[in-house]
Amino acid sequence: MLSTHSQPPVICLMGPTASGKTALAMELFDNLPCDIISVDSALVYRDMDIGTAKPTLAEQAQYPHRLINIKDATESYSAADFCADALKEIADIRAQNRIPVLVGGTMMYFKSLIDGISPLPAADKTIRASIAEQAEQHGWEYMHQQLAKIDPQSAQRIHQNDPQRLTRALEVFQISGHTLSQLTEIKGDRVEGDVLQFAIAPKERSTLHERIALRFDQMIEQGFEQEVVNLKQRSDLHADLPSIRCVGYRQMWQYLDGEIDHNEMVFRGVCATRQLAKRQLTWLRSWPNLRWLEMEDKQNLQHVLAALSNL
Repeated sequence: MLSTHSQPPVICLMGPTASGKTALAMELFDNLPCDIISVDSALVYRDMDIGTAKPTLAEQAQYPHRLINIKDATESYSAADFCADALKEIADIRAQNRIPVLVGGTMMYFKSLIDGISPLPAADKTIRASIAEQAEQHGWEYMHQQLAKIDPQSAQRIHQNDPQRLTRALEVFQISGHTLSQLTEIKGDRVEGDVLQFAIAPKERSTLHERIALRFDQMIEQGFEQEVVNLKQRSDLHADLPSIRCVGYRQMWQYLDGEIDHNEMVFRGVCATRQLAKRQLTWLRSWPNLRWLEMEDKQNLQHVLAALSNL
């Protein structure tokens, strides 16, 4: 199969949280010459294992996952970062004549990889309002000085009396973690060659809701609270970091801060996870070139292998 193509195809396994994506990726690993790449904005963080449903150490030993445990919880990780890292991993796997299997639920990461990362992010009303508030308090000269610190090239081009362009340059950095100068140089690289895209979805949403609630209970039993206690003991972590805003962690952090009780934490955690699953399914419903798989279908492996053999 691999010899008939200039390079091995890429398999993408998408779907809502708790739908069984990782289990299917492991089945593929057992049946194909393939390597797994995680497509998950939470799994990139070290020391955040239970609440992210990260594969266990035993599973990672048997089924190595690339792009997990690559960032400290203090660090940000954007879609552009993922796209650059994933393209390198895909090239490395293909160079060994193996199949890259990308698995996860961060749809923006998949989109950036398949379509190419958008050079500039869309406007964000909240961030713009915050910038305007700072400008009102400190003046546009001060905002221009802030831009000069993070993006000297843009500051040189943009006059301090040009609030519209100043706002945009600051906004781009706050949204993406990259400067306007950096992003304007991005060429929009994307994955090349054959890309098979699969999405696992429940026949009934209630089934997925039950699995989400069960998994959250299991996380509690496995020591999720202690995991977040350990994170809270670090002086460099706080509730506004992207890592701590991850579903489940935010609610556990609020509980440990005494803002809510244990039952409310569980309720909010499950609700937030269900809302995440809903957003993921909404993304997928409008996704082009997608092959649907049914959650808990014993034939999913065969469906993927059949699609692969028809390339």
